[in-house]
Amino acid sequence: MPKLISTRTRIADLGKPRIVVIGGGFGGLEVAKGMAGFKAQTVLFDKYNHHCFQPLLYQVASSGLDTSSIVFPFRRRFGSQKDFYFRLGEVTAIKPEENYIETSIGGVKYDYLVLANGASTNYYGMKDVEEHAMPLKNIIDSIKLRNRIIQNFELALLTDDVELMNSLMDFVIVGGGPTGVEMAGALAELKSHVFPRDYPELQLSHMDIHLVEATGRLLNGMSDIAGEKALQYLQQMGVKVHLNTAVKTYDGHEVNFNNGNKLMTRTLIWAAGVRANAIKGLPDESIGRAGRIKVDEFNRVVGFENIFAIGDAAIMEGVDKDFVYGHPQVAPPAMQQGQLVAENIKRIITNKKLKPFRYKDQGSMATVGRNRAVVDLKIPFKVKTQGTVAWFIWMFVHLMSLVGARNRVLVLINWLSNYFSYDKSNRVIIARPKDGVS
Repeated sequence: MPKLISTRTRIADLGKPRIVVIGGGFGGLEVAKGMAGFKAQTVLFDKYNHHCFQPLLYQVASSGLDTSSIVFPFRRRFGSQKDFYFRLGEVTAIKPEENYIETSIGGVKYDYLVLANGASTNYYGMKDVEEHAMPLKNIIDSIKLRNRIIQNFELALLTDDVELMNSLMDFVIVGGGPTGVEMAGALAELKSHVFPRDYPELQLSHMDIHLVEATGRLLNGMSDIAGEKALQYLQQMGVKVHLNTAVKTYDGHEVNFNNGNKLMTRTLIWAAGVRANAIKGLPDESIGRAGRIKVDEFNRVVGFENIFAIGDAAIMEGVDKDFVYGHPQVAPPAMQQGQLVAENIKRIITNKKLKPFRYKDQGSMATVGRNRAVVDLKIPFKVKTQGTVAWFIWMFVHLMSLVGARNRVLVLINWLSNYFSYDKSNRVIIARPKDGVS
């Protein structure tokens, strides 16, 4: 009978190699899936009990999708996988010299450790922005933002103060990457097609949507034409785009920029970058830029043979000639790294040669709204497209990337309904509404 190594974590010692995966995002999920059928024990730790499809968080925030459509419980996904254990807990420290991790629910030994703990919002040291801005990194963030958007309009109905009304109805989105662009487009569609029906007493001309980007273009990870087209689409939809503009301060009411301009808003949405989540225990020489963990060509943490790091948490510099300064912190590299790390761990256990990681960049895409998207494909062939065709490609790729057939069906039904009716039906406040404006 297997013995328990901890009375708190209650993880059985099966006498097999134990692979501990920290984080069930895109990369961690692939590692756990990749160990299926192999004679090893897989233990997944996450502070949430579900995987979240982050690329569609903005649609939850803008009332287009229900939360259950983009999350999938780990236990449901891995319930039938032999020798798989999930534990709801947060990893607080690593003790590499002991092959041991400390967690909020107890300590666990490992034979191989995979750090897939992702990244969090980077506020670049601006404490006031961190305190007052709305991030969009997990399902809780998206619900809070949806609450804020709807509450603001309910409160705008109750005031005769025009300046206050405007600040409640105006939105500033910081960051011109896919998240910022897609969130701006979603708000513009709410303004044009949904809010006029919901709030006929309000003058929607008072609602302004501002997208702020510190560089000279949008969608820096994509082609020039994609960035230009996204800018054109947003401007056609009434979004005010501010390029070469950076936030200096935000106190919850007023945003101040580096060019001396300012905007009044009660909602600043921060989509301007991420920083790797830190875990105690790794030496300083293993930590690189923006807190990312330095790894070799096999995704092994520098200085260790049995600790791996993948995805947003890792940085592989000077190895991949096309990504000398590290891979982009998006889902595809994390997934590919997760798949290869699972294979390489099996190779180590079976005394086979390891395979180095080479990222297969399949391209990038972003949607701005109905029939408006930009796509840069690289595999199976290079093509750049915009408009309706790009929009259908974007929908198909995201639909097929969701975990679980049920989620795909739910999202497809929501999208079809929204397409024909423009009715975003999830306009509900999941919190106690505010009684007034502070």
